This record gives sequence, C-alpha cells and structure tokens, in this order.
Amino acid sequence: MNDSQFQQLADQLMLHIEEELDRYEGDADIDYEINSGVMTLTFENDTKIIINRQEPLHQIWLATKSGGYHFDYKNDAWISDRSGHEFLALLSEACTQQAGDKVTIR
Repeated sequence: MNDSQFQQLADQLMLHIEEELDRYEGDADIDYEINSGVMTLTFENDTKIIINRQEPLHQIWLATKSGGYHFDYKNDAWISDRSGHEFLALLSEACTQQAGDKVTIR
C-alpha cells in the first residue's frame, strides 16, 4: 500500500465512524471531533477513545480505557496486529463499555 492509498482508506474509515455515530439512537451521549487526522470520542462520563492515523506505518491506532491497539489493512478490513480482531468490532465493544449503553458500529 502506498501513502495515497492509506490516506484514502483512513479517510473512509473516519467518515464511516462519523456516519455511524450520527445514526446512533441509544441513550448515551457520544461527542466526536476530528483534528489533524485524530478522532476523539468523548462520553458522558468524561472518558475518551482516540483513533489516530500512523501514516509512516500505514496503521490505525485505537486508544481506549481498556487498552491500546494497532491495526493493519488486510483483506478489506482493519485488523489488529496482535489479536487479529477487526477494528469496528473492537471499537463497538469499547464504546459500549465506556458509554454504558449498547453501541454498534458496523
């Protein structure tokens, strides 16, 4: 993957997360902002989830209350380089934990 491809895939991922959060109809209040390629999700209990592009490594990093994860793009999905779990599944799990309400980002 070259830098341009990575940027396009990372942009698509961030846009997809935004769209999913805009559609969220649960009880939790989840705010988000993007600044310089870093997306910050802020929950009612003041916890945060940080999604960050690591352009030199062509990775997406996810920092949650329960830990940090690094993802590579493989077989049309962002996959954890340690656990093999898919990004959106881990993000949904972390959002659910931090929001105290079921959050599904597909």
